[in-house]
Amino acid sequence: MAEEESQLEEFEQIDFLRDRHVRFFQRSLQVLPERYSSLETTRLTIVFFALSGLDVLDALDVIDKNNMIEWIYSLQVLPTEDQSNLSRCGFRGSSHIGLPYSSKGPGISHPYDSGHIAMTYTGLASLLILGDDLGRVDKRACLVGLKALQLDDGSFYAVPEGSENDMRFIYCAACICYMLDDWSGMDTQKAIEYIRGSMSYDNGIGQGAGLESHGGSTFCAIASLRLMGRLEETMSQRELDRMRRWCIMRQQNGFHGRPNKPVDTCYSFWVGATLELLDVFQYTNYEKNKNYILSTQDRLVGGFAKWPDSHPDPLHAYFGLCGLSLLGEPSLRKVHPALNVTQRAFQHLQQLQQTWREKAGSCT
Repeated sequence: MAEEESQLEEFEQIDFLRDRHVRFFQRSLQVLPERYSSLETTRLTIVFFALSGLDVLDALDVIDKNNMIEWIYSLQVLPTEDQSNLSRCGFRGSSHIGLPYSSKGPGISHPYDSGHIAMTYTGLASLLILGDDLGRVDKRACLVGLKALQLDDGSFYAVPEGSENDMRFIYCAACICYMLDDWSGMDTQKAIEYIRGSMSYDNGIGQGAGLESHGGSTFCAIASLRLMGRLEETMSQRELDRMRRWCIMRQQNGFHGRPNKPVDTCYSFWVGATLELLDVFQYTNYEKNKNYILSTQDRLVGGFAKWPDSHPDPLHAYFGLCGLSLLGEPSLRKVHPALNVTQRAFQHLQQLQQTWREKAGSCT
């Protein structure tokens, strides 16, 4: 018993190594281990994790923002002169298909070039984090390309050629429409019906109808409804209360995503943010959650892993920080739980949207 108490005391004394995490994300923007080579087509998502991680750490001053903004705009799939690719527009994940580097239009026709719904979300979010005004985003093209991805059941493909379709991409679509302040890019009622159809018997939410409740898909559904402003009208009070209970039951020390699964750093955000959106995060055990997240911290190179004594990676490093931010870690910026960017970036978006509305009002 005394030995267990001694180990617990040692566990509680883990320090948060801010500067090492800053360097970890700096490296993630420059070079990654060979094992990540398969993720080249989704490089923009890794860049988002690094940029938003640096923003949470209040350390964006360590990067060249202008160069990064130009690179992100070079990944925008712009309409060709004849607009024949309008339904394929958005943001691609990297320059892997070899098109010439350009951040200006018109677009170049290529049979394999198209936006990807998750890259469009992370591209727009990254531009906001960097302080861009989204002035060079072809909003109409992004929204037409987004609408073309929605299926009759309300879910979305990731790319025009077809892919998996589930709750993740409904969330990406909701974030895109919210950031562009224009919901014409999706049929929200069909998306809401898909969300309701994906509720399980235990009032968690799966990736689709009849699938197991999952912490990640529950976050995607609740955050989407919150961004739409439709949460309370879509779910009854009883359903929301049962969902709160299901999410709170996901805490062991950290959080896991499903019953009888091991805890994982990223669920400190996925489930924690869901509980924040449902106004009950304060009923979780902050100390156990924090201790678990810090136990996955790499003390040598920085970053967080999904489990203790594992390799850190950009995704878990970012969501580990977000989990600590939800807990009120004093050296971190607050995270907006639905849009998954800092409150600072969210306020920048609100200012942009106010400017757009005033400009639209003066033109009518």
